[in-house]
This record gives sequence, structure tokens and C-alpha cells, in this order.
Amino acid sequence: MTVTPHLFIPGPTNVPDAVRIAMNLPMEDMRSPEFPKLTLPIFEDLKKVFKMKDGRVFLFPSSGTGAWESAIQNTLAVGDKVLMSRFGQFSLLWVDMAERLGLKPEVCDEEWGTGVPVEKYADILAKDKNHEIKAVFVTQNETATGVASDVAGVRKALDAAKHPALLMVDGVSSVGSLEMRMGEWGVDCCVSGSQKGFMLPTGLGILAVSQKALDVNKSKNGRMNRCFFSFEDMIKTNDLGFFPYTPATTLIRGLRASIDLLLAEGIDNVVARHHRLASGVRAGVAAWGLKLCAKEPKWYSDTVSAILVPEGVDSNAVTKTAYYRYNTSLGLGLNKVAGKVFRIGHLGSLDEYMVGGVLFAVEMALKDNGIPVKLGSGTAAAAEYFTSNPVKSATSKEPLKA
Repeated sequence: MTVTPHLFIPGPTNVPDAVRIAMNLPMEDMRSPEFPKLTLPIFEDLKKVFKMKDGRVFLFPSSGTGAWESAIQNTLAVGDKVLMSRFGQFSLLWVDMAERLGLKPEVCDEEWGTGVPVEKYADILAKDKNHEIKAVFVTQNETATGVASDVAGVRKALDAAKHPALLMVDGVSSVGSLEMRMGEWGVDCCVSGSQKGFMLPTGLGILAVSQKALDVNKSKNGRMNRCFFSFEDMIKTNDLGFFPYTPATTLIRGLRASIDLLLAEGIDNVVARHHRLASGVRAGVAAWGLKLCAKEPKWYSDTVSAILVPEGVDSNAVTKTAYYRYNTSLGLGLNKVAGKVFRIGHLGSLDEYMVGGVLFAVEMALKDNGIPVKLGSGTAAAAEYFTSNPVKSATSKEPLKA
């Protein structure tokens, strides 16, 4: 019997039926006079997801990496000094991109399992009296290690130093799942992708840009050469509801349905749901006697848990067992933590039943690989957490009605 595989990697995430159905349509004319009726409201509603006060959102037919590149190319120049930190595979890759595009990063290398060093950033920014640093980079959620960082804290550091640098945030595995208050936190470029909290297939690079960053784009001399990821080309056509090249029309249809789901639930409630479900996963991990890669609770991510296996166990064996024996996909350990961790993605279209399912599969995969977990311990701990912490609205103390 064929059963749908159980997907619990931190992206691509599960696509809700409403989103999948919205994409199941014939190809359409992306230059028809009707197309702006779809796109113009999407541009505005995306601002609600990012909680922007001004600026605009761009949609590129790319992964989040393309949006990374666009943010850099349109606001910075070759040779610009930037402040970055490296503490996992994806923060590492963003540093690599910055270097390859000709920036000069001052890099804080941190232990994997920790995140953005806000105190170090504050000290560096306070000492940069001549404002040589043109941008400060924050990976809000490091998917490789299950670590979330304090964007608001970085904004406070910038404000305390009275520093004008742009604040650039990688929100690929956080926007639509973790708290993002782009306007309140003074974020200038926030990068996301369709395959995470937006619950779509891979293929849309989503970039939210503040008015400050748009102004820098207009005024800065010596900016990088760019074409495909140009703000200017996008703005000319987006204002009319179109794109400078063929857009991913099917994904944009799905994005409309995804945004509708997020706004109907309420962004604050989406964030609260992710925290509650992640807490259930963490209760299960503790019941197994295992530890997270994240060093302290302040670093815990609500979208992905990277779980350390005992010495002498290859985490790749656990993920292979889960895949081949229990039809369940888990995230692999990457780079420095390869073979040391496996990852449970718990973001997007997710509920308690699904959390219980992945914990059930992981328990068996762990046991099969000689890790002495008590079967049922993790699922029981999660169930106990969920029943002791009923669903609540972010704006009410009363449980939500089913």
C-alpha cells in the first residue's frame, strides 16, 4: 500500500490542501489586464505578515538565496564593511556570499549551538565612531543547529550606538512562524522563502525592504552591478501589478492562499502555535534523555529542533532508519554537526497530532539504533505538555474554541 511520506524536515514543509488546490489550475497569462487583481493585494498583504511600517515586498522566482543576493546587491557596494556572525551552516553561507560579492565582513565566529552575539555586536558598533560598518547581518533562525537569535536586541545595540548601518535579517526559516516585527525592530531587509512558514513549494524568494533601504538603493554611488535581482526593474513593473520577467504564476496563486491562511489565524496566533508545538517536541526530547544542539533555552528555535545523539552513534543512521523503515523524513546534520545531530522540523502546517506522529517514529528509529529510549516516553511527555497547556489566543487568556 502506498502511503504519503511523513515530512518533518525544516523545509520544504507540508503544503496545506487549500494551498495545493489553489495552485492546481491551468497556466495563465501573466501579462493579462486581470493579473494585477491578484498581485497588487498580495504585495500589500505580505506587509502584514512582516509587520512592516513602510517599504515594499519583492517576489523573485528563486530560493531564499536569491533574496539574500538581492538585498546585498541593491543596497551595498563592493568594498563595504559589514558586521556578520557565523554559528551554523546558513549563517556561514551568508558570510560566504558577502565575501564573494566583494564585501568586507567583520565576522564574529561563535560556537555552533549559540546565535548572534548581541553584546559583541553592541561593543563593535559603539567603537565604530566613523560608521565604517554599512550593514549589520542577523540570521534570525539558524536551521542547521535549531538556534533562534534576538533581532530586537541587535536593533537596540544599533540605536544605543546611534549607528546608521542597515539591519539585514535572514528570516528564511522564521517569517510566518516566529515573531517578526520588521517595522518596530527597524529591519531594513528581511529575506524569506516560499518553502518554510509560507507552506509552499520552493521557488519564491521573498524580500521585504524598508523605505530606508529603498532610499539607499536610489542614492548610493558605486552600488554593485545587478540585473535579475534589481530593485529598479521590479519597482517599475510591480507598481502596475506585473514583473520584469516571467513570474512563478502558480506559486503566486498558492501564496495568495497561504497568506489567507496566515491572516485568518492571525500572525500572533501563528507565532504562539509554533512556540507551543515546539515546546511539546522539546518535552519529548527531554523525556528521551537527549539534549538539543542549542546550548541554552534562550537559543531554542520554535521551527526546528537539532537533537544530539549519544557518542558512538551516527545520526545519519537514525535518519536513514526513520526514512526507510518508518516512512518519515528528518533533517540531517550539516557541516560541523554532520553525524552528530538529526533535526525535526516543526513549522508551517502543523498540529499536535503531527507532532505526536513524528515523535512516535523517532522513538522507534532511536531504539532501532541502540539508543536506550523508553518507547512512548517522548510521545507521552508531549501529550502531557499539550493537555497541560491548552491552545490560547495570543490576545486572550481563554482557550480557543475548536
